Amino acid sequence: MATETQTVTETVQQQQQQQQQQQQVEARPLEKYIFPEETREQLDYAELVTIDLGLYDQPGGKEKLAAQLRDIVHEVDHSPREGSGVYARLTRTGFFYVTNFGLTQEQINRQYAIGEEFYALSFEERLEYRAPLEEGNYNGYRPLGSVEIAPGQRDNVEMYNLFKFIPQTQRSQPEVIRRHWAEIERVHRHIHENIAHKLLRLLAIILELPDEDALVRGHRYEANCDSALRYMMSRARSKEDDERCNHLYTRGHTDFGSLTFVFQQPVAALQVKRSAEAEWEWLRIPEGHVAVNIGDIVELLSNGYLKSAVHRVISPPEDQASVDRLGLLYFVRPSDGMDLEVVDSPLLKRLGLSKDEGREEKQAGIPATEWVRARVRRNWTRSNDAKEVLAMGGFQTRVVYD
Repeated sequence: MATETQTVTETVQQQQQQQQQQQQVEARPLEKYIFPEETREQLDYAELVTIDLGLYDQPGGKEKLAAQLRDIVHEVDHSPREGSGVYARLTRTGFFYVTNFGLTQEQINRQYAIGEEFYALSFEERLEYRAPLEEGNYNGYRPLGSVEIAPGQRDNVEMYNLFKFIPQTQRSQPEVIRRHWAEIERVHRHIHENIAHKLLRLLAIILELPDEDALVRGHRYEANCDSALRYMMSRARSKEDDERCNHLYTRGHTDFGSLTFVFQQPVAALQVKRSAEAEWEWLRIPEGHVAVNIGDIVELLSNGYLKSAVHRVISPPEDQASVDRLGLLYFVRPSDGMDLEVVDSPLLKRLGLSKDEGREEKQAGIPATEWVRARVRRNWTRSNDAKEVLAMGGFQTRVVYD
């Protein structure tokens, strides 16, 4: 009897110790994140239009914002290109700012602090949470040096992707993520449901879709997809390594999802292109702003009317060259309930861009998620050929740009 009583007592004590340990873990505060200073160098920054979501719920606000957004992602210059019969070309970057998006600076700072704590783990600890990259799945950690950035040279980028807080995407998580699980979920859901969904409704208005929620339904939070919050780290390189990599952190590309959000980033490195012939321009993301860009899915759904943004990441200016660059991003990707097909848009029909015009007949019924997974697999195994094209279901896009 005494033995049974002793066993029960020990079990209770162990449970109490475990609870105390868990409470200590949960109570451990985040270290305050300090943003690096902005560069003092004079850079050629792209001028971006600002979408003020504070106007969204005002009378006529959505229509006003939609008109503003249409000019950002579609505006063309009708002057002919030299030696070409092609007249229309994109004159905007496909990037824009959003303000009044419903997250405080403190909430953003804490997400950066979570990312900083994750990257303070040893490489071996981070590697325990490696994503199944070969399957086209970014859910988890993509290790440093995963991609060949130049012949014989691996990239200096690593990232931790946290998929949506739904049962079908759950996996093991590092302690810092588990410790702040509820806080991260609130930010995760807010970006998706309260920022991205508003922008998707604006795009539906631009395309004159009868139902403003037509695009939202293909991007529901509870649906199965690869939307993710990303803590992204670009490690500083030596001058010699940087030259061997042609000063590139990430080669020119378009994002393969629907929308991308890039939060405050004082370390200059992101560059954008207005057209194939244009020079690269730097992009600044100041406090209180999030930079948003259109991805391939939106371009495909609109049959090219809405343009996916070409961008790259290069080594920072000299006064920031020794700084590791931590980034906070959110990627909105389509659910497996959305097919890869041009939307039934009155606007596109008037312009001769409907799904039955100006394009080879496509295969039917290809889930948009297959496009996303194919792009991830191509990123994982991609060559250095800047002319490489990914084609699927009658749609195609270049994988990288010089």
